[in-house]
Amino acid sequence: MVDALPRATPAPGTVYFDSVDAEQAAGVLNRFYHPVSLGAPDGDRVELEVEVIQLGPLTVGHLAFAGCATLVAPEVDAYHVTLPTAGAVSSRQGGQEVTATPATALVFRPGDPVHLRHTANSAELEVRIESWALESELATLLGRPVDGPIDLPASFDLTEGPAHSWSRLIRLLHEELEHETSLIYQPLIAEQLCSSVLSGLLLSVPHRYRDELTLPATAGPPRAIRRAVEAINDEPERAFTVGDLAMIAGMSVRSLQEGFRRHVGSAPMTYLQQVRLTRARDALRRGDPARITVATVAHRWGFAHLGRFASAYRQKFGESPSETLRTTL
Repeated sequence: MVDALPRATPAPGTVYFDSVDAEQAAGVLNRFYHPVSLGAPDGDRVELEVEVIQLGPLTVGHLAFAGCATLVAPEVDAYHVTLPTAGAVSSRQGGQEVTATPATALVFRPGDPVHLRHTANSAELEVRIESWALESELATLLGRPVDGPIDLPASFDLTEGPAHSWSRLIRLLHEELEHETSLIYQPLIAEQLCSSVLSGLLLSVPHRYRDELTLPATAGPPRAIRRAVEAINDEPERAFTVGDLAMIAGMSVRSLQEGFRRHVGSAPMTYLQQVRLTRARDALRRGDPARITVATVAHRWGFAHLGRFASAYRQKFGESPSETLRTTL
């Protein structure tokens, strides 16, 4: 048995092993994904590297196999996407065999069995999305209930179009794993990233709701848009997502966005940022430089990244936050 060699200072919310055997890897995968069995041709030992992070209902992991290996699960209880990053992986789905390379992703829906065969020195990103989360994201985008499971395709092309963009987002999450101070560990950012991954997948692959998602949206009525505007003005520090605002307004995300464009003149999240900047400016102008800091005010009003806050603040007000604080009323 090969001993696990965990990273000395793993980032919060992650699991990382430099080298594990089949039993140890299965334990990690059982914990974060679903019950699996791992094996190798001719009984050879399976060795692989494992990295996993969970962001609420989204799990992103990276597996790197030293030799040929099989991964079998009787069925999955969530939506699961496999994106090879090196080598190839073959899957039996619906009586057909599909081979995926870094140009192709494999998809498994709730209830699907999994039988993967990996070539030597292969690697892949493994994405798990809880069923309720993806179906809720779709319902929020459409503004009405949906019947699951969603009929995602068994595989899709990653070389072009929105699917290529979506795969880059998944790779970005993986690349951020090793950075303990990454923004992905900020709850506000993590929630927005998770929503982006879910909605991005729904917009990237064919399914029975895809045409409805891509049709031009009808603008929400002014009264409903005012409800969202009032919610923002009442609690701009709240970690709103565009889905939250759509629910408050009683419409789909797409109708909310079109309604804001038509009646407010900006996107919902842009309007939220502008309100937060104004509240932050008021706090800085009235604050005592000996008692508060720019960072404290920024975080108070929902800005997780101090540099981006300062840049947006200067663009809106023509001075830095620290300059405002030094010239308090």
